[in-house]
Amino acid sequence: MSALAISVPTAEEAHSLVPALADILIDCVEGGSSVSFLLPISRETAEGFYAKTAARVAEGSAILFVATLDGEIVGTVQLCPVLIENQPHRADVAKLLVHRRGRQRGIAQALMVALEERARAEGRTLLSLDTTAGSPAERLYEKLGWQRLGVMPGHALMANGEPSDTTFFWKALPT
Repeated sequence: MSALAISVPTAEEAHSLVPALADILIDCVEGGSSVSFLLPISRETAEGFYAKTAARVAEGSAILFVATLDGEIVGTVQLCPVLIENQPHRADVAKLLVHRRGRQRGIAQALMVALEERARAEGRTLLSLDTTAGSPAERLYEKLGWQRLGVMPGHALMANGEPSDTTFFWKALPT
């Protein structure tokens, strides 16, 4: 049986994980995922994104979750607290990514469960996210009790540059 672990790295730890996290981002983009990047994605671009993420962890505008399977990093997601005065109860979910070699093993679900637990612990009771309409992620969010807000046609581009629709979700967390 495989050993799955979810961790929340410090900013310093997140910085040291940049190459491994970049590998996941590159794999997802090369696999066709619409996750803000287009093909071809360079290592420099992917590492730059996660270096900025590590800086956001340091400043408190992101909480990074990392999934390891048998000691190998295979997934990640971010909880991004809204840092404005009238929304202390809200946070956004960003970049749920699982390397193709780790898919269909419950990793994305485990990451989301850990994220929701942390959000509750931080006093965040309303979460939001978006994903490609019709994607496996969309089905995962529905399975986890997220509410569909709506679909925006042509909101983003797939990794290959083709337009895609985006589904927006929200979830109220019990206090």
